[in-house]
Amino acid sequence: MTELIEFETDRLYLRQWIEADRELFARLNADPRVMEFYPNVLDRTASDAMVDRVQAIIKERGWGLWAVELKPDKQFIGYVGLHVPKADLPCSPCVEIGWRLACEYWGKGYATEAARSVLKVGFDRLNLPEIVSFTATINRRSRAVMERLGMNLDAETFEHPIVPAGHILREHILYRLSREEWRSIPSSMP
Repeated sequence: MTELIEFETDRLYLRQWIEADRELFARLNADPRVMEFYPNVLDRTASDAMVDRVQAIIKERGWGLWAVELKPDKQFIGYVGLHVPKADLPCSPCVEIGWRLACEYWGKGYATEAARSVLKVGFDRLNLPEIVSFTATINRRSRAVMERLGMNLDAETFEHPIVPAGHILREHILYRLSREEWRSIPSSMP
């Protein structure tokens, strides 16, 4: 049986998904502010299907997109984790780091805090040689997280094959971080 990885940061638990997360995740996925840089919001059926896929991947691999919970009140706030994209991307095959948090938790450093721990798991426990992240070129908030993590911007943009041609979100940027680069980043980096 595959070991299911869970871990914590100073303020957060990154854990397996539980049934109670589904309603809050559906609310998050239906919020146009949260889904601004995705082609569309998700209804409850699509949101639950995503949870099912994420749980199956974690069960198979031991890792994936972890549910994120605040330590003090055990409130589910979204996900942060690692994913192997199926789309044919310029960096394929690759492991991507990504996040999606409810907007009331933005601006508090939770995405960066959780993502730093996810990078540590990816590089130290899973021995990944590189982790990438990508987003629509206009997504300044996620780009700022990628930069705070010490990830390096690729010079070229690319058209995401899943986003419809002509859509404002089709043009994407790609950030990369190798295990060697990650090990050279000071642990005190903001």
